[in-house]
Amino acid sequence: MKKIIVFAGTNSRESINKKLATYASGFVDNVSIDILDLNDFEMPLFGVDLEKEKGIPENAHKFLDLIKASDGIIVSLAEHNGAYSTAFKNIFDWMSRIDGKLWNNKPMLLMATSPGARGGASVLEIAKSRFPFMGGNIVSEFSLPSFGENFKEGKIVDPGLYSSLLKAITEFRNNL
Repeated sequence: MKKIIVFAGTNSRESINKKLATYASGFVDNVSIDILDLNDFEMPLFGVDLEKEKGIPENAHKFLDLIKASDGIIVSLAEHNGAYSTAFKNIFDWMSRIDGKLWNNKPMLLMATSPGARGGASVLEIAKSRFPFMGGNIVSEFSLPSFGENFKEGKIVDPGLYSSLLKAITEFRNNL
């Protein structure tokens, strides 16, 4: 059975991006799903001096090993001031010191959501331009604008957005 990992690019315990990623993973059938939480992979803030002094944190190795052991990735990135959250950027930076192609060409459903109408568009653009250089195989993408209005009672309520998500999931599933 194929295995996918699912996570939000944030350490927020009430993350709307984790809710979206988990919801999306429920539409991928006949796979083993491992939902990850960045809080389980805490590590010091990346710095070359720290790396020289103490080496790469074990949690960076653990997270990268989970990526390598998977057949696909569903990630929904939180947008903090138009970019990655600090928690995601930190683990991303540490893993890149182990393997510059850290995404290992795994099929990826790249998503974002936000309370605002742009739905994390800025962070998605950053990831879409950066991830391919780092072994990212983005096979589909989805943005959910205005999370509070469009995601209620554990599901997407807007029919057009729901249809767009299903299309993105189908493309992802077809590439596993």
